[in-house]
Amino acid sequence: MQVIIPLAGKGTRLRPHTHLTPKPLLKVAGRPVMDWVMDRLEGLEISELIFITGHLEDQVETYASAKYPWPSRFIEQTVQDGTAGAINLARPYVTEPVLIIFVDTVFEADLTLTQRTDADGVIWAKEVEDYQRFGVVVTDSEGYMTRIVEKPEEPISKLANIGLYYIRDTEALWEGIDQVIRAPKNKGEYFLTDAFQHMIEQGKRILTAEVGGWYDCGTLPALLETNATLLSKGAARHGDHPGVTFIDPVYVEDGVRLERCTIGPNVSIESGTVVSDSRLSHTIIGRDCEVAGSRLERSMLGDSVRVRGFTGSVSLGSHAECVGVTHG
Repeated sequence: MQVIIPLAGKGTRLRPHTHLTPKPLLKVAGRPVMDWVMDRLEGLEISELIFITGHLEDQVETYASAKYPWPSRFIEQTVQDGTAGAINLARPYVTEPVLIIFVDTVFEADLTLTQRTDADGVIWAKEVEDYQRFGVVVTDSEGYMTRIVEKPEEPISKLANIGLYYIRDTEALWEGIDQVIRAPKNKGEYFLTDAFQHMIEQGKRILTAEVGGWYDCGTLPALLETNATLLSKGAARHGDHPGVTFIDPVYVEDGVRLERCTIGPNVSIESGTVVSDSRLSHTIIGRDCEVAGSRLERSMLGDSVRVRGFTGSVSLGSHAECVGVTHG
């Protein structure tokens, strides 16, 4: 089985950070989002990873080539025409069934289902209450998808599409993508889910499987919530820092210096950072930062950021500085 990992097709919502760091490499609970996703591939028979990248291809290639044990291929998507366009770039290299993973979410799912099913494909979903925010999957009585509806006004389904798919019949997938690209764009894009809809209309069977957990990393509030969830599930650690009060869960890497602080809950701090005379909660801080005399909550700092005398919430990209500004 090959794995297609589109990093560009769904766009970028965390803009203050992703001009310097690709979204999949942003850290949550001390690890890049992509690492949490790749953990789910362990035990599967993977022949190749195919990354569809954006303009930060070099960073992704350097990281993935050194980190992951599978052979990898990197393809740059220069035209942002949607998820179907992104997947279509992998077509010349696909020779096996494919697992497609959009890595702006962390999920808990048994992917060995790909080795047991005789369906033409699998789409993973999660039941949610706020179904109107998502594309939802409608199924028949046996659990096979009948259609996908984007942001429905009526409660026809609460199964949210999380961006995780297995396609055994790849020829049917390419036929569906061809159909999508021949048609006018849907809201300015070519959607991969429209290709799945075409597969179903041609008699293919796509099974719906529900994930055990689904944690969004696509927006700052969602990333902070996912950070909190993963910390509470066992990722937290902080060691002993005299004079520092911890409100668990907290993740503090080795090489962090903390002085006269209260840290937590739901805080992650990377190595090389110095925090003094400050109070942090619900916050993610990158490498080699300096935070002094500040009170941060629901904030995110990139690498090498300086914050002094600030109270409130802030989102700063790498090498930024915030001094003496207060938000109530």
